[in-house]
Amino acid sequence: MSHYKKLYYKIRNNPKDVRFEDLEKLMTKVGGFNSYSGKGDHVIFTHPDTDELISVDTRGRRKPLKRYIVIKCLRIFNELNPGFGKEE
Repeated sequence: MSHYKKLYYKIRNNPKDVRFEDLEKLMTKVGGFNSYSGKGDHVIFTHPDTDELISVDTRGRRKPLKRYIVIKCLRIFNELNPGFGKEE
């Protein structure tokens, strides 16, 4: 199993305990998303195949992200990368 699949399963199985660095790595390196600094402590993820923007509050980068944000990111990630999380 590749490093990124392990990261994906770790995030999917425990969305309450996800650091921003891990989510950003999955979204940008695997999912094809671009990240932009927004206002203040926010980062915005965009993808060329969708008009949906995902705003993530990175306040306290060492703290876990809010669960609903992680779930929203995973939902959009899965829509745009349907075969990624499947077992081989």
